[in-house]
Amino acid sequence: MSAMSSFHIRPAGLVLMLACLGAGVSAHAALFGDDEARRAILDLRQKLEQSQTVQKALMDESNQSQAQLNAQLRRSLLDLQMQIDALKSDLSKSLGQQERLARDLSELQLRQKDVLLSVDDRLKRFEPVKVTVDGREFSVEPAEKRDFDQAMDVFRQGDFQAAQGALTTFVTRHHSSAYLPSALFWLGNAQYATKSYKESMANFQKMLSLAPNHPRAPESMLAISNVQIEFKDLKAARVTLTDLVKSYPNSETAATARDRLSRLR
Repeated sequence: MSAMSSFHIRPAGLVLMLACLGAGVSAHAALFGDDEARRAILDLRQKLEQSQTVQKALMDESNQSQAQLNAQLRRSLLDLQMQIDALKSDLSKSLGQQERLARDLSELQLRQKDVLLSVDDRLKRFEPVKVTVDGREFSVEPAEKRDFDQAMDVFRQGDFQAAQGALTTFVTRHHSSAYLPSALFWLGNAQYATKSYKESMANFQKMLSLAPNHPRAPESMLAISNVQIEFKDLKAARVTLTDLVKSYPNSETAATARDRLSRLR
């Protein structure tokens, strides 16, 4: 390209060249004549035109190459921008998925916590609980506690007929419960209140047989003596009161029994 560029002649140089050529032509004209001079000028012009044609072709080729290069560069930039946009889209989707996964995980953890709490609550319904009744502490099943508390609520309300039914149901349903001595005692009292004396005595006697050392045992014996008095069996009542004083001499109920014995003689 540098070799061809050497044919490019600036206008000022062209004038100078033409001047020199003119001078040379004049000298040759003197020697060779007008025809030779004209041929020389035509030849020079032809070479100049060839040089300009070559220069124009080179410039066109250079412009075309530059245009191709620019087009290729624009395509590369467009491809790069598309790749950047695609990466942005993928990143946005990835962040969205991460947020969704984090949200799903949080919801799953909350549901798991709720399930665990629910299971724990259900298990607690079946776990034995400690209770204190009539001065005694023991463990019972939740169902036992529920049924006993409900029966005693009825008793405390003074509905002794309904209390008999509730306590009888409890004794039948929970016949091996640690509540049983207390349930028999209060059942006997409910029956005594409704003048079901025979049934009342039977339950007090059953309570004494089951738990002679129960805190309510002295009261059960006193209640039995009361039933015997209702039956006009004063001899049996005196025997029961005497046994009460002997068996539980330090109890408060024993003092009541002594007082009654003095009045029955």
